[in-house]
Parts: sequence; structure tokens; C-alpha cells
Amino acid sequence: MPDRYFVDEPISGDRVILTGAEAHHLIHVMRAAPGLQVVLFDGGGDEFHAVVDRTGRSDVHLSILSRERIDRELPLSLTIGVALPKGDRQKWLVEKAAELGVGRIVPLQTRRAVARPNEQTLKRLRRAVVEASKQCGRNRLMQIDEPESWPDFVEKTAGELNRLLAHPRSATETAGATSSRSCHFNNQDQEPNTRYLLAVGPEGGFVDEETAMALAAGWRAVDLGPRILRVETAAMLLAAMVIQQHQTL
Repeated sequence: MPDRYFVDEPISGDRVILTGAEAHHLIHVMRAAPGLQVVLFDGGGDEFHAVVDRTGRSDVHLSILSRERIDRELPLSLTIGVALPKGDRQKWLVEKAAELGVGRIVPLQTRRAVARPNEQTLKRLRRAVVEASKQCGRNRLMQIDEPESWPDFVEKTAGELNRLLAHPRSATETAGATSSRSCHFNNQDQEPNTRYLLAVGPEGGFVDEETAMALAAGWRAVDLGPRILRVETAAMLLAAMVIQQHQTL
């Protein structure tokens, strides 16, 4: 399969000019020459086969050979609200979420949150989404929202059917908790394109008031097992559980 490159504007004609990091990679890493065929995507769901016409000092001119709608998305809408960890673990979480097919990540500001992502951080993480999408073949980009406070996130998602809260305690310690081995959804709308919302707290978990707020609003606590997981591990495990469960419905 030819290398994939992301175009940050919708592709509408039969010519494309690639700039920025993608052009730099083609010119200086791939040593692209006229005639090289690549695959382009613009985040809209289509895949474009293209050929290099010429390269400049900082841009690449390509002709579109064909356009094809290729859907590699999950048959459900999956959003993760998560209190991001520090450092490179943020990037790891974002990359793996994109590979799994998560549609959106909402960075959460909670009482014990250790990371306060700024615009530069969000820009870096959105670039990680592009790189992960190039690697795994997604033609739609996972969205990373602006940070939200936990109370705002709980209020904004009120009324959604499938809301699962990762909680690092056993089912006997948390009222209404569900075991990770039997995570079933009690809604009556179990069909493709159902929306799922997941929430994962920071190191140390949500404080009792935050957990109580979610449970009172209709979230279901999910026990992920006897071991305390890192934020990124818990987020990926919960997402994988939901995907697997949905696929067996």
C-alpha cells in the first residue's frame, strides 16, 4: 500500500499542493520524485490515490488519480472523557484511541487532575491523531475537544443512554457498579450507530463527590478489575470492552 499523507483542507479538484510536515516528509525523508504514487486523505472519509507531479523546496504538487469512499470507522459513536496523564503518556493514549476507532476525546479537568493541557499541548496531540490515522488507515480524524470541567461534562451529557464511568473499586464497594467481566448495557437501543460515552479519571481516581455526581446523573460505574490501572490503560481497556460488547449484540 502506498504511503498515506494528510491534507488539512478538503480535496475538491484534481490537483493538490501538499505543505507543512507532510510535504517535508515526502521531500526530505521519502526523497519523492515525479511519478511517485501516494494515498491522500483529508479527514472527510474519502481516500485519494495521487501521483507526484513536482516537488518544491517546501511543497509538493500532486495530481489526483482516483477518489474512493473507504469506511474504516466503528459502527458506533465512541467518546472518551479523560483526565489526561502527564508527558508522553498523553500521546500514547491519543494514538491508541485513534487506532481503536474512538471518535472523540474530551480532556477533563477534575479535582485530582495532574495535567492542564494548553493550546500547544492540544496542537501536539491533534498532530498525533494525524500520524496514528496515517498508520492505521482511518480516513476520518478522531477529534480532541477543548478541556472541560467534570461538572460541565456531566451536565452536558445528561440524557445520553450509554454512559460508563471507570471506577477503581470492586462492585461491592460502589453502588451500581458493573464488573468488567459482565459489562452489559441496559438500554433498548442496541443497534449500530449507538452513542457511547466513557469517563476515566486521573491518577487516584475521581473524588467521592465527583463519583456521586456522575452516579446521580445516571452514569454506570464499571469495575476494571482488582489491579489499579494507569489512566491510559483504563481508557483503552474500557473502550475495547465497549467495542467488543457492541460487536456481539
